[in-house]
Amino acid sequence: MEKVVIVTGANSGIGLALCERLLTEDSQLRLCLACRNMQRAEAARSALLTSHIDAHIDLLHLDVGSVQSVLNAAQEIKSRYSRIDFLYLNAGIMPNPQVDVRAFFKGLFSRNVINMFATAEGLLTQQDRLNSDGLQEVFATNLFGHFLLIRELEPLLCQSGHTTRVVWTSSSNARRSAFSIDDIQHRNGTEPYSSSKYASDMISVALNRHKNSQGLFSSVICPGLVMTNLTYGILPSFFWTLIMPIMWLHWLFLQKPESLDPRAKYHSLTSGLGTNYTQPRQMDIDGEMSEVLFSKLLELEKVVRRKLNERNSEDKAHQQYLRDIE
Repeated sequence: MEKVVIVTGANSGIGLALCERLLTEDSQLRLCLACRNMQRAEAARSALLTSHIDAHIDLLHLDVGSVQSVLNAAQEIKSRYSRIDFLYLNAGIMPNPQVDVRAFFKGLFSRNVINMFATAEGLLTQQDRLNSDGLQEVFATNLFGHFLLIRELEPLLCQSGHTTRVVWTSSSNARRSAFSIDDIQHRNGTEPYSSSKYASDMISVALNRHKNSQGLFSSVICPGLVMTNLTYGILPSFFWTLIMPIMWLHWLFLQKPESLDPRAKYHSLTSGLGTNYTQPRQMDIDGEMSEVLFSKLLELEKVVRRKLNERNSEDKAHQQYLRDIE
């Protein structure tokens, strides 16, 4: 039976490169590209079929920053597939990163220079905004939309006698200092990307605690510094060419989930001789805090569902009113 693999944000960058690697590893899998821009998704599908002529590639419209889009996409997935083997949660955004030039030069000549380039700590500031659901856009796209997708797909992800893998694309920029359990959407901070990635690390730990017994195993990966639309927006391309390692994401695809450490982040690295390897590193995660965050997301889910239902009811009432007065 062919494996069913869904990749969010699959039309470019890390997501597209991952799809290429997955098809190289197993040309018989059923691959679903879940993307916001369907024109780019179709182009990605065509590119993949060029090198994998007989591949089974489906397209799915999914904007993880929109609650309604997530619910619609989940419904479509449940109508197409009877199970899911791998769910790669890769889609994400980083809003208008601005380099603090003073912090850059100060860090460049300090002991913290390596950590600064690895995590961007103290180097970047960002301005977030509210989306149409009234949620902070980065939080909604990088974390909550994926969390809601998992919740909606539980009938396919948690099946007796079947193992499902959920893999989150995180970042070395995911830092505990950027996250506040009292401000999970990061409304009051200037590092929404770092906050959202740390929150996804915590949710992965919580998911394993709650869902391993039901066959769902969650892992977190860090692809390293990879040339994507996000990284091009931070510093000039010539700079990144000096420090970019090679991505090795599909390693998790080959591992037995029971053998992986649920509290480790798997980093894609390259040795000085150009050898690719994966290194697990323990995440700085507070178990109790991850449970609190899990509970808060469940409560937020109830709130956004209620608001969405109210909005849809109002829209239907308005449409009926317009028909009545015609």
